[in-house]
Amino acid sequence: MSDLRSIGFRSLDELSLGDLDSLWNILRGGSAIDWRRLHFADRYEAEEFLRVQEFHGEEPGDRLRLEAIRDEAVEYLQRNFDYPMPAKVAAAPVEELLAIASGRGSRQVCACTILKVMHIIHHLQGRELLFSLPLSDAQVFQLVESKIFRVMGEMLSSGLPIVQFKGGRKTRDSLYTKLLSKSETIAAQIYDKLRFRVVTRSADDVLPVLNYLSRRLFPFNYVIPGESKNTLVDPRAVALEHPHLATLLDHPNSHIEKGAVAQLVDNRFSAPSYKVIHFVVDLPVRVPREVLEQAPAHARALGPVVFVLTEFQLVDQETDGENDTGAASHHEYKERQREAVRSRLRLPPPRPSLPPSIPPPRTRR
Repeated sequence: MSDLRSIGFRSLDELSLGDLDSLWNILRGGSAIDWRRLHFADRYEAEEFLRVQEFHGEEPGDRLRLEAIRDEAVEYLQRNFDYPMPAKVAAAPVEELLAIASGRGSRQVCACTILKVMHIIHHLQGRELLFSLPLSDAQVFQLVESKIFRVMGEMLSSGLPIVQFKGGRKTRDSLYTKLLSKSETIAAQIYDKLRFRVVTRSADDVLPVLNYLSRRLFPFNYVIPGESKNTLVDPRAVALEHPHLATLLDHPNSHIEKGAVAQLVDNRFSAPSYKVIHFVVDLPVRVPREVLEQAPAHARALGPVVFVLTEFQLVDQETDGENDTGAASHHEYKERQREAVRSRLRLPPPRPSLPPSIPPPRTRR
């Protein structure tokens, strides 16, 4: 574990209050806009948070971009709400804003408010940039896959407790079946065109691996609210089994609601025995400079980051094996989904499979 600690991996007994809150936000599909404070312990954690948002401190353009987003957020609050704020807070570097938002007092509230508006502005402009780029869906997906495979490769080579990682793009037939099987779904709401699955060594590794992913691959604040489905783990129950985490549950600054339990939302085609952590992230992806140079002039002012909806699943090795049998298996899941399409389109039932034909006995001539 000492080697893993040196790369920032934290076991259950090493998770911080900020770690626990971000995990809770991912598992319950919450929104960081509703948070009252942040929990960054030092400048390193603030810089780590900005890097997972695809802001690189060594890039001069990124510093200017952060300042532009901050200034727009301040102007929005003053223009629309006449929001009073100390001049030093309104002009603070973003790392300092993150530190103030993790403190106390009126300055803390002000910093949180500015950061929440910055979150929205960055997200909207990244979405606008995506639609302005000369890139096909396939090219965008390739950027996402390249980022995810790079980070996961680093995690696997570092010896993190991961036994399997796989992912890819949903096939066209799968997309058609999904749309046809759910009356409330339209094409714009398909979140799993890109999907990735991580299998951990043990059940105790699931939350630490998820925490590490949220600090290296996807920021917890861009998990899509309401799209988390967790039938695997109750973080409150886990916390109560570890004295260190149990203490954090009662911390006055925690965002974990007292008496709340993990969100246990299930897909109607999944078997009751199927267990997994599933969530959707609008993943920030950095666009290569040569691609930005081909974009319209107005798009270049939107920065180098786009957002792409990506589904993630986490499960431990033992549960993954159980999920692969009986009614919980992927084959049975797909069959229930196809049956819903048959019913909706009034298609005939599937033809019964014929027994293999037995060739007649060979006769001697």
